[in-house]
Amino acid sequence: MTTTTAAYADIPGLAGTDLGFTDWLEITQESVNTFADATGDHQWIHVDPERAKDGPFGAPIAHGFLTLSLAVKFWTDLLDVDGVGTKVNYGLDKVRFISPVKVGSRVRMTAVIAEVTEVAGGFQLAVDQTIEIEGGTKPAVVARGLYRFYA
Repeated sequence: MTTTTAAYADIPGLAGTDLGFTDWLEITQESVNTFADATGDHQWIHVDPERAKDGPFGAPIAHGFLTLSLAVKFWTDLLDVDGVGTKVNYGLDKVRFISPVKVGSRVRMTAVIAEVTEVAGGFQLAVDQTIEIEGGTKPAVVARGLYRFYA
């Protein structure tokens, strides 16, 4: 993994930049259980490993929104902007949960800055993000993340 570092003034020129990919991160049963507790989603396919063995995926799986939430950590790993006063996760577009992530799997994110637009007091980056499953043929999540940077 390589972190791209840019100055705030250079943000407009980042459109089209391929940020590469993050390091792999293992999805543990503990992280799935913690997410279930935080969201109140204790469906057995996530939190009951014994029952999940006989379920549709053959193992417990991470919540789709848990996998998606890793985009925040991964995004921070991929891009560091100097001279920023405030960074805001502004939202998401076109989110799709393509493949389930089994507990014990490793995931990482690739990202390309698709667009940079000026907004009042700062810039908005539209970032095409793909969270991959190690050894998988299809990604876990594809989404366009919207991030704002203010001086």
